[in-house]
Amino acid sequence: MPRIRVGIKTTFGEIEVSGETAEEVLKALEEIDEVFLREVDNRISSLMVNRARDSLRGIVEMRGDGPIIVTKKRLTHYEAIGLILYSMKDHQASSGEIKRCLAASGRKVTVPARLHEMRRRGYIFKPAERSPIYKLSTKGVKWIEEEVLPQLRKR
Repeated sequence: MPRIRVGIKTTFGEIEVSGETAEEVLKALEEIDEVFLREVDNRISSLMVNRARDSLRGIVEMRGDGPIIVTKKRLTHYEAIGLILYSMKDHQASSGEIKRCLAASGRKVTVPARLHEMRRRGYIFKPAERSPIYKLSTKGVKWIEEEVLPQLRKR
C-alpha cells in the first residue's frame, strides 16, 4: 500500500505528516496543536533573528530596548526604517517603536510620512489594517538584503 502524506502550510514553511494508514496520519495530526506550531514558529523566528543579527554586525546593534543603528554611513530615511524593521522579530514593529529606535540612533525621521511612502512602494504592509504594526514585505526584505546591506558593507 502506498504511503499517505499530508502537507500543512504554516507561516514559517510546510509541515509534512505521513503514515502507512489513515489512522497513523490522523494520530500524527492530533499531535500537531496550536502550542506545537507556536513553539516551532518561535524557534524558527529566533534562528532568523540570529542570522539577521550576524548580517547586521557593525550596522545595527541590538539592545534591550530595541535595535540601534550604529553605522556612521549615510542612510536615507527609507533605509533607516527598513534596517530597523529588518532587525526586529518577524521584521515588524509599530510606528512608535520605529520612531523610538530611530531617535535612540540619533536619526531624525518623519516616520508616518516615510511609512506611508514605503507602503506605496511595496516595501512594507500592515498585517492588520487597524493596527499600528508595520511589517517588511518580501520585496522589502529582498531590498534590504540585496541592495541596502551590500552598499553599507562596501562603503
